[in-house]
Amino acid sequence: MRTTSRRAFTLVEIMIVVMIIGLLAAIAIPSFPTVQQNSRVSRFASDLRTFSAGLDTMMLEVGALPGDPETGSLAGGHAQLAEYIDAATYVQETSIGDRWDIDSSDIGLSCVVGVDFGGPPSSVQLANLEAVDAMIADGDLSTGVFQGYESNRRRYLTIEL
Repeated sequence: MRTTSRRAFTLVEIMIVVMIIGLLAAIAIPSFPTVQQNSRVSRFASDLRTFSAGLDTMMLEVGALPGDPETGSLAGGHAQLAEYIDAATYVQETSIGDRWDIDSSDIGLSCVVGVDFGGPPSSVQLANLEAVDAMIADGDLSTGVFQGYESNRRRYLTIEL
């Protein structure tokens, strides 16, 4: 008589695999929010650099900077700026929340790109801005190219002629 043996996992082996997967999940899951936040901050810094390059190019080709329409708008001179940046970059909301804002001086000699909070920044928003500042400037929100402007905004200074 011929006997056939079946190969199968034992209950102990299955429980060990489940326990290992659980341990790996317990280690990995808490780091996801941090990774997501770092990604948002990196995207914001990258978008600021895109705006800076677009404004530099526009100034060289057109000889002027965009006007100052309302926050989160690509109207007026900003529509012309859309030709020099990837228009998908300029969406209403930034990667760290709230809306993009571009301000130009009345005589068109300086331009500031940043984020408009619509009110004083919260502690979470300030933490995001400090992370951006540490990435692209001196790590101090009161000095350098990325600093506070008005009571409710933080801006990245891209061009000042």
